[in-house]
Amino acid sequence: MRNLTLGSTGITVPQNGFGALPVQRRSLDEAVRILRRAYEGGMLYFDTARAYTDSETKLGVAFEGMRDKIFIATKTAGKTGDQVREDLATSLRELRTDYIDLYQLHMVDRVYAPGDGTGVYEALLEAKEAGKIRHIGVTAHKIGVAEDLVLSGLYETLQFPFSYLSGERELALPEKCQERNMGFIAMKGLAGGLITKSAVAMAFLEDHPNVLPIWGVQHMEELEEWLSYMDNTPALDDEMRAYIENEKKELAGDFCRGCGYCLQTCPAGIAINQCARMSLMLRRAPSDSWLNEHWQAEMKKIESCINCHQCTKHCPYELDTPALLRQNYEDYKKVLAGEVKVD
Repeated sequence: MRNLTLGSTGITVPQNGFGALPVQRRSLDEAVRILRRAYEGGMLYFDTARAYTDSETKLGVAFEGMRDKIFIATKTAGKTGDQVREDLATSLRELRTDYIDLYQLHMVDRVYAPGDGTGVYEALLEAKEAGKIRHIGVTAHKIGVAEDLVLSGLYETLQFPFSYLSGERELALPEKCQERNMGFIAMKGLAGGLITKSAVAMAFLEDHPNVLPIWGVQHMEELEEWLSYMDNTPALDDEMRAYIENEKKELAGDFCRGCGYCLQTCPAGIAINQCARMSLMLRRAPSDSWLNEHWQAEMKKIESCINCHQCTKHCPYELDTPALLRQNYEDYKKVLAGEVKVD
């Protein structure tokens, strides 16, 4: 496993980072065990966010007293200077630290810049000067916004969805970042669960030497799989390249990544992050659990969709989510009726 340095930050870590969104679903004790095992296994970079409920709290408990041994990145969704200051104060308290290594604006839809009237960038500079944050980064989901962020020269790192299913513009982002000495952090390296072979996912990202992947870890067995690559890092070979090409053909076009940012907007209560990609889940990991009464009832809620497009407005990938829901529901009914076989 190689070490990489995130652009101009000087943050040098193994190319194997920990994404702490899923630990919000674990008990405190279990989350602390997972986080400490990640450190013991060689992971040094831990990414969380103010939006991840109690994830920051769990990191604070896990790493209290060993702050100088790891790098912590967190995020704010603040849209004003005051909101950024409030989030930062909360993050410092929950993480039990007096500084953040990398403080990122979370899922932005624009370039926040000095003098734009929001006070956001000014608050970041103020915090950096005060020593509360050491480096300023940003995360995005829309390719056009990401490209503008890189060109702005205002941020030390960019975090963006990146996997072997990425399109040509997305695949060009790490090189654009490298040209500007900007760190690149890859989220969704498994494309929201659609990529099922971790070794291939790791090999693909290891083939991009300036890309730091952060893997969302919820279970200890998942963590051990990623830790096994510390000493035995998969290398991209011809067999893997052929596998990736077949994957890209199967998953061509628009598909839901399962991020869930649209969930609270649905008046019909549809579990969009699963229902809008049910066809793919059945094809890639067929299981009776997707065809049980619970998921039949969840899929049936699609009949109540009123096409308000609130989900579309909140989709970072700008997908036509209602259309995806209808398409997946029709496919699902065919599977239930036995008209389409999955294996």
